[in-house]
Amino acid sequence: MRGIYTPVTDIRRKVFTEVARMSYESNEMADYAKEIRDLPFKIMPGEDSSLRSSIFLERAIVSERIRLAMGLSLRPVTESVSATEDLEHSVIADKYYEPPLINVIKFACNKCPEKIIKVTSMCQGCLAHPCQEVCPKKAISFRNGRSHIDQDLCIKCGRCVTTCPYNAIVKVERPCAKACGVGAIRSDEHGRADIDYNKCVSCGMCLVNCPFGAIVDKGQIFQLIQAIKRGEEVIACVAPAFVGQYGPDATPAKLKAAMRILGFADVVEVAIGADLCTVEEANDFLREVPEKIDWMGTSCCPAWSMMAKKLFPQFKDNISMALTPMVITARMVKKDFPGCKVVFVGPCAAKKLEAIRADIRSDVDFVLTFEELQGMFEAKQIDFDTVEEQDYLNEGTSAGRGFAVSGGVAKAVTDLVHEQYPDMEIQTARAEGLRECRKLMMLAKAGKFKGCLLEGMACPGGCVAGAGTILPVDKAAKLVEKYSREAAAASPVESAYSDRGESLE
Repeated sequence: MRGIYTPVTDIRRKVFTEVARMSYESNEMADYAKEIRDLPFKIMPGEDSSLRSSIFLERAIVSERIRLAMGLSLRPVTESVSATEDLEHSVIADKYYEPPLINVIKFACNKCPEKIIKVTSMCQGCLAHPCQEVCPKKAISFRNGRSHIDQDLCIKCGRCVTTCPYNAIVKVERPCAKACGVGAIRSDEHGRADIDYNKCVSCGMCLVNCPFGAIVDKGQIFQLIQAIKRGEEVIACVAPAFVGQYGPDATPAKLKAAMRILGFADVVEVAIGADLCTVEEANDFLREVPEKIDWMGTSCCPAWSMMAKKLFPQFKDNISMALTPMVITARMVKKDFPGCKVVFVGPCAAKKLEAIRADIRSDVDFVLTFEELQGMFEAKQIDFDTVEEQDYLNEGTSAGRGFAVSGGVAKAVTDLVHEQYPDMEIQTARAEGLRECRKLMMLAKAGKFKGCLLEGMACPGGCVAGAGTILPVDKAAKLVEKYSREAAAASPVESAYSDRGESLE
């Protein structure tokens, strides 16, 4: 539902804005506590409910959203717990949120039905009854002149759905479960959505596909602003998918200026890390395939990488060991500015999970999505129309910026190899969306991709479709492709940072 401004979108963004405003304007623990109690009434004013059964339920949900946006945990529904519970532990600039990252607000869940095939009123009771003929389990009979499906026999294969000439049979599926490519969404004892964290890879697709806004990720807006107010040198590393996210007036040069108004000391393109990642992965491929491993998978998408290693552990060594662009860029920034704090700003929920890994914590201090950053812009009432352009973000190459769209990583790696070895033929295969990524891995398991480079992207469309994006996916992809063409250099070897990475063997 990206690109459609729904009531769920409105509430989510109001929460980000109000948490950011509170973080900038308040200073004392008592002020924060009062704001947290008051904000649900500000976001959902009046006496009448506009979205749910009661205004009290709406405010209770908003209260949980506020806590999660501040990195706090959901409160139990079985006991009385203050909205400000554990607040004192969150007013620490270096505080990491406690897992889990993705959470279901149980009393916001609509208890949507699990997958079911049903006959609608459009059934004409036709003489041919092809639905009955194609059913492998004989689950379909005719009653009172209409098709009837015995749910105890139905295996949800969908053959009747595609066969009905009147489109009278439909498959109904819980939206969050349908969006989850790893089967991590199940039902609890009350029929509400529940997440199996042993399967979840935090891609966030359930979050953006729940039409009731019941699934929410934790954030670090509050802690980041605490660091800025404390006088820390906070440097933002912005993912390539940022272009166009804040409207046509938010040019790359204006974005850098606007972020300095927010309190950031500087802004750098993560595309420079993508360039170095390209070189590393090209080296990995040349060194490993096919002498040591049959195929190699890209490493930049943490949800894809985690899924592949979880579900296909026998191929964990086939996923490139190259650091992700986020980590490479963060490490360069920390080397150039010792003692600084680094915030990754991007489209991805899974990057939050990547950043709290023990081996990454010292590199990336905070992770914000584009939506969360928008809340900071709104809190500071920044109008991009009036912001003056400053330094242009022009350090990444065309190849690095192309990482943001599906196919961009594989293209960057193969193009780089061809620069050095023009006669070398490299076969590639890619998948977008974790369900398709699983199919890709099954084919790899069957030996279909010997000598290939595999690119996996958890989000359909690539990073431009991440859970923290603002624009419609197709529009965002076009803007990124345009921004990529405008880069001062095309190849990673032309990057000003090329001497800080490996060279091709």
